[in-house]
Amino acid sequence: MKKYILIFLFLPLLAFSQKMVSTEVMEVKKFQKELNEEYLDPARTPLRGENFKNFKEHPFFPFDLKYRVTAKFVKTKDAQPFELPTSSGKTKSYKEYGKATFELDGKPYTLTLYQSLDLIKQDKYKDYLFLPFRDATNEKETYGGGKYMDLKTPKGNTIILDFNQSYHPFCAYNAYDYNCPIVPEENKLPVEIRAGVMYEDIYHH
Repeated sequence: MKKYILIFLFLPLLAFSQKMVSTEVMEVKKFQKELNEEYLDPARTPLRGENFKNFKEHPFFPFDLKYRVTAKFVKTKDAQPFELPTSSGKTKSYKEYGKATFELDGKPYTLTLYQSLDLIKQDKYKDYLFLPFRDATNEKETYGGGKYMDLKTPKGNTIILDFNQSYHPFCAYNAYDYNCPIVPEENKLPVEIRAGVMYEDIYHH
């Protein structure tokens, strides 16, 4: 009898875990679809000429739940505006919003999240956070300058970082027309983040 009770207890758990994973997979599939659509849209793509004509879709790392982490979030007090250097040698105005600390393979890492002082003036971006980061895949499977993630301001003291939804700056595909924030030193991770968009540098040859 005990055996059957255990089976009945286990089945809903199994269904719940499958439902959770499928929701997360669907979120990532939506992100991938929208990113491909953006790059295939002449009005929104950073691609020009042959690069645009030849583009079919982005290569992505396989979805990996390991790279969707719940981070401890601490909001920065009295953050002062600062100028973040960009790829063109100019700067853009940001302020530090907070720090997210998470574990990967049992080791803790911290990343800083920023707010664009230009974007928060617009209603649709007022709760938008910017997370630029570098990791040990850069210049191999991903762009040498690092990757970005878009996040929303968290309500509590945790924030989900889904690296499966990380993408490259427009500069990775068109360095001439775009001006992209350079990843700050404090956001360089000494590990591989094998998630999100991959990169083949056919754009700067």
